[in-house]
Amino acid sequence: MVDHGGVIRRHELTDREWELLAPLIPRAATGRPRVEDRQVINGMVYKIRTGISWRDLPERYGPWQTVYTRFRRYALDGVFTRALQQIQARADAAGDIDWLVQIDSTIVRAHQHAAATGRKGGGTGRTNRTITPSGDPEEG
Repeated sequence: MVDHGGVIRRHELTDREWELLAPLIPRAATGRPRVEDRQVINGMVYKIRTGISWRDLPERYGPWQTVYTRFRRYALDGVFTRALQQIQARADAAGDIDWLVQIDSTIVRAHQHAAATGRKGGGTGRTNRTITPSGDPEEG
C-alpha cells in the first residue's frame, strides 16, 4: 500500500494484490460508516506476517477490535477460503500456476499382537482414566 508519503509499507498488500482481493471481500450492508476495507485487510495481513498480538496492531489500521472482529467474521464465514479458491482458479486458468503433485505412499505395518499390553493372557490394554479440565484461563 502506498501511504501519503509515497512509501510502500512492508507487510501490506500491493496495489495488484488488492485489485485481486477487493472484489472478493463482502461489502458492508447499510448502517454506520465502517473503516475502509483495504485498511482493515492490511491490518490483518500485518498481524499475520509479524505475529504481534491484536492489541499491539498499529493505529493506522483502525481500532484493533475492528480488525479482529472482521478477521474472525471473515474466517468463520469462509471469506478467506473462497477468496483463495477464486484467485487460484483464475491464476490456473491463465496458466500462472505450475502444479506439482507428489503422493507419498509410506506404509507402517505392525504385528497383529502389537496392540496387546504385553501381559500374559492378552488384554486390551485399556485403562479407565478421568480427565479433569484445568481452571478457567481467565481466572487465576
